[in-house]
Amino acid sequence: MKLNLQNPIIFFDLETTGIDVAKDRIVEICYIKIFPNGNEESKSMRINPGIPIPKSASEVHGIYDEDVKDCPMFKDIATDLYKTFEGCDLAGFNSNKFDIPLLCEEFLRLGMDFDVAKRKCVDVQNIYHKLERRTLVAAYKYYCGKDLENAHSALADTRATLEVLEAQLDKYPSDLQNDIKFLSEYSKMNNNVDFAGRIIRNDQGVEVFNFGKHKGKPVSDVLLRLDPSYYAWMMQGNFAQNTKQVLTRIYLAAKQKK
Repeated sequence: MKLNLQNPIIFFDLETTGIDVAKDRIVEICYIKIFPNGNEESKSMRINPGIPIPKSASEVHGIYDEDVKDCPMFKDIATDLYKTFEGCDLAGFNSNKFDIPLLCEEFLRLGMDFDVAKRKCVDVQNIYHKLERRTLVAAYKYYCGKDLENAHSALADTRATLEVLEAQLDKYPSDLQNDIKFLSEYSKMNNNVDFAGRIIRNDQGVEVFNFGKHKGKPVSDVLLRLDPSYYAWMMQGNFAQNTKQVLTRIYLAAKQKK
């Protein structure tokens, strides 16, 4: 079943120096951009991360320092990439937890606000885990009846993710709707406010801390009344730029209401 789109949607996959969103960098990005009329455009780019690629990461995706030493850095492609992604919904495999947060971090380091609040984000892995609970290789075999060649190649993984979502729509017509807004909501696995889950919404929809000594307490109460120094501590600490961005938004909004 082909996707029913109101906005362009970009399926993308990253290969990186590691899995720490706050400190690791992109070494390859591949995307497939699908327009509401069904047209597609795709591109793969290798990126010099500016830091050494650990051997453990290279053994997974097959990209070594020598392969990217002459490639552009993220800052060199950021403007064009930002324009490509502008106004598009996003999709991927484990993308809500990893690919989208890490891409957002790369933009934020350059002072570019890659706002996902107005985008719908479909995580095909979350849909899969809710309905079958397996890996991308197994998902591709299960839904598409094919073996995934070149697993951990960004292009192969991205194409496979698109095909898996289309096959999921065919297989679960009573559970899934061919609507990106529905799929975005369905593929959420938590109530995170920031990508890292340091701040979440509780059952009443209040933004609360999800870690440390103030876990479960409303963020605005902590920052304005219970522990005002906590804001400075977090802003100076080793937290993701997205977490700091969300923290600042909540802090400023709370101060205005005070």
